[in-house]
Amino acid sequence: MAPSTGPSEPVSCAPTTSDHGDVEPIKAVPLRHPGQWIAAAVVLILVALFIYGAATNGAYRWSTYAKYLFDTRILEGVGYTLALTVLAMAIAIVLGVLLAIMRLSPNPVLRYTAWVYLWIFRGTPVYVQLVFWGLFPSIYKRIDLGIPFVHQFAHFDIQALNAAFLFAVIGLGLNEAAYMAEIVRAGVSSVGEGQSEASVALGMSWTQTMRRTVLPQAMRVIIPPTGNELISMLKTTSLVAAVPFSLELYGRARDISGVNFQPIPLLMVASTWYLVVTSVLMVGQYYLERYYAKGSSRMLTGRQLRALAEAQSKGAPQAGGGPA
Repeated sequence: MAPSTGPSEPVSCAPTTSDHGDVEPIKAVPLRHPGQWIAAAVVLILVALFIYGAATNGAYRWSTYAKYLFDTRILEGVGYTLALTVLAMAIAIVLGVLLAIMRLSPNPVLRYTAWVYLWIFRGTPVYVQLVFWGLFPSIYKRIDLGIPFVHQFAHFDIQALNAAFLFAVIGLGLNEAAYMAEIVRAGVSSVGEGQSEASVALGMSWTQTMRRTVLPQAMRVIIPPTGNELISMLKTTSLVAAVPFSLELYGRARDISGVNFQPIPLLMVASTWYLVVTSVLMVGQYYLERYYAKGSSRMLTGRQLRALAEAQSKGAPQAGGGPA
């Protein structure tokens, strides 16, 4: 047995070796980066000068900005903008998943049909597509549902249908679906082939493999660009004037500025609300990404590190005791 070391002493938090006593803690001296402080000072000065110039510039008309920031028409426009964004993205996600599955399908008819859809809607500007949807009542004055050349069960007079909002949602959704299809396809392709092979070996069909095995794992890749597309959709709603639909945020601000002839403060009002909604969406995207990123990284959180340290301290041998 080893001789006793005398009265117990407090254990130092410094790193120790097995039988050679305590090791002096490493005194790490951080490197100095004077260039960072200089760059930060320059940026702060430029920002302060910009804020001062904007505050003292009469062209911004801050009194008009404050007057219309919470105007009921502007708030109504924010509501329509959110409705357009949510409904169009819902159509885009559902249709995008369907198109991505068609692109990956072994059926050549489905695969080439999806490719033609993506070719058309990604190859033409969204504004041009919205103009076509605005002219839809002129192109198709009436729609008949039934058996072609035999019997029609229902008739819809499109010209009498005042559905600019509906056409705006459809136009935005169909265009965005082409991009969502590529995002979903990239996410599905990121899943290893062994996952699909294992599912097939278990007796799953191709559809069951996609729904139960591949798509849940692909969400880690799909979520970040989908959040970016959602934010982009929010700003793309300003183009629905081509339908024409002018009740969304930018359309409301443009109508008000056409009356008071002050476009600059109204543009500032619209920009402020776009920034507010975008900021909320970015926060939601961050938490959604963090939720689906569980288990994808070997880096431990602070709580996990503390639990690991406590477990190691409880399992470590007591200092000065035990056989030599």
